[in-house]
Amino acid sequence: MNDYRSLITARVFQMPPTLDDLLNKDAPRGDGDLQPLEWVDPENRPTLRAAAVLVPIIEYEDGPKVLLTRRADHLGSHAGQVAFPGGKIEEGEGVADAALREADEEVGLKREFVEVAGFLDAYETGTGFRIVPVVSFVRPGFTLTVHEGEVAEVFEVPLSFLMNGKNHERHKATWRGKEREYYAMPYDGHYIWGATAGMLKNMYDRIFATDDLPVK
Repeated sequence: MNDYRSLITARVFQMPPTLDDLLNKDAPRGDGDLQPLEWVDPENRPTLRAAAVLVPIIEYEDGPKVLLTRRADHLGSHAGQVAFPGGKIEEGEGVADAALREADEEVGLKREFVEVAGFLDAYETGTGFRIVPVVSFVRPGFTLTVHEGEVAEVFEVPLSFLMNGKNHERHKATWRGKEREYYAMPYDGHYIWGATAGMLKNMYDRIFATDDLPVK
């Protein structure tokens, strides 16, 4: 796995799903990976909404790192959780454009520093989002401007940690009266879990699971 760039480019999708396919076909991955999505009662299952997130891999000389955020504590949904920059796809907007726009709005990551590599499988959350992860290479030298109304913190995690299967833990919790199981990747005081950890697990499965060498 020495050449992470070539591996990623070769194994991600070069085209995202259409909006129609995203919302009307089953998502390949999701919060139901470790249990059927029936853990969400049908009457409580919200209308599906299309979203995109940026998976920003910063290409430092001493090794690539993934940029993540911690959502502001006062937000109405997923408050305080670790997340990729991202959000809803606006009408008439492309998947990559949505992810890039949200990254700029949330943390001030400008498009000129970002090279889109491709797309991972769509991911469905129990809260009703169908998310397309947009994997991107980021050139160092950027300056971030964090939107404090949405983001409490920005931090980076080595790609080698996130793409090591030994760090993919399985945790349990009770939500809406039912026990659910989910992936978690605790790192340096940060609790990466839920949909974000699930999308990273999908990235590992699709790109790195068959390679044993460390990322450099």
